[in-house]
Formats: sequence, C-alpha cells, structure tokens
Amino acid sequence: MVEPTGVDAPIVTQIGSVPFTDVDRAIDYSMRHEIPFLPELTARGDGMLQYAKRPGRLAALAAFKRNRFTTVKVQSVGPATLITSGYSEDDAVAAVYRHLEAIFDGLIAEATILFLDEPALGTVGFDYERLWQPLLETFPAIHGVHTCGNMQWDLLAAAPIDMISFDASRYEITSYLGSDRSVRIAWGALEKKDVRDYRPGDLITGPCGMPHTTYSPSDAERRLESLTKLADQFRQQPRR
Repeated sequence: MVEPTGVDAPIVTQIGSVPFTDVDRAIDYSMRHEIPFLPELTARGDGMLQYAKRPGRLAALAAFKRNRFTTVKVQSVGPATLITSGYSEDDAVAAVYRHLEAIFDGLIAEATILFLDEPALGTVGFDYERLWQPLLETFPAIHGVHTCGNMQWDLLAAAPIDMISFDASRYEITSYLGSDRSVRIAWGALEKKDVRDYRPGDLITGPCGMPHTTYSPSDAERRLESLTKLADQFRQQPRR
C-alpha cells in the first residue's frame, strides 16, 4: 500500500461535493488542497443518486483528468447505498463499476486514493464487503470507505480496506480500533479536539461533503483555510 507519511506528507483533502457551479472554479479549489480531489458539482447534477443513473458523467471529470497528480483522491457512491435506494445488487455493483471505470480511464497519478461513499452504512443488514470486493480488486488504489453516520466501527476496521473516512466531529471511534490499528483514518474534523488519534498516513478532511443546497462558495473557502491550519497542528507530531 502506498500511503502519505512523513513531516511534509500531503494530508488535506475533501469528501467530494462542492457548492460551485463553474467547473474551472471547482477544479481550482480542488487543486489548492494538498491532495486534490475529484469535485462533484451538485448544482450541475453531480449528486450521488443522480450520477449513478448516468455513470461517468460528472461536470468536472474531463477537465479534472487533464491534470497530472502526485497523489489524487477520487470517490464514488458505494453499492450498499444504491441498494438501500432501490437498486438490485447486480445493478448497484455495475453502476459503481462503470462510474469508476470512467474516472480511472486516463487518470494520471503516482498514487490514487479511492473512497466508496456509503453514507448510511450502519443501517444496512447485508454483507457489504462482498459488494465491494470486485470493485476494490479491479481498481488499483489506496482503498477507503466514507460513512457519515454511526455504525459498528470495529467491523468496518476489519474490512479489507486501507482507510476509514468518518465524521469525527460527531463520533469517537478510536476505542473500537485498538492501539495497534493498521487502518488509516480520514478525520472529518471541525476543530483540533475532533482528531483524537492522528498518526502518519491519516488524512484531514471536512466531516462530509459540501452540497450547494447547504453550503456557499465562501463556506468552501473557509473550510479549506480551517483544514489547512488544523493539519499543520498534527503534521509535526512524532511518528509512532
């Protein structure tokens, strides 16, 4: 597994959705993060359940892939989320597969971080790991799962993934992971106290995405400034 480590490692990125309408502005915003992320413009139809109906069609995807990246973060709605929204298992996996296929086709990066967005994973009652397996095996990346709600964190930590992305401003999961945890964390933080056990290789993000229905472009700028300052407080910590 390739992972960002060390004093100067890039650790600031975001979940995906942004409150911009202009593609160039959204890409510029993303590229100002230490780890650029694929921007999803919800005002242009890039909501998870919207693009699942037309995999690969994101407003900023083509322009974003014209860049070359050292490390880049991309994401897709996960199959468990699609199943809870009415998809059959086969259709859910196929939709995510086609979307990721379009994202990875022509993407040039030395290292790629891929998150499956599963917002309400803790509410599903089926084997989600089985659904992820063909996706994670097909697309070479640092693999992670993002979930905004509460769940059995020890089960997610035991899944065959490299990173967990969660809302650290609402939930405390370190007691479920153990002192010798191998899974990396993307801390969805608003302030320093939310990041309870930062270790090299972890990331700093917002708690969730920033859809245009809730956030403004100025909110996005403030979040980037806040995350950058927050990350600087952890970057110099001694390596465990």
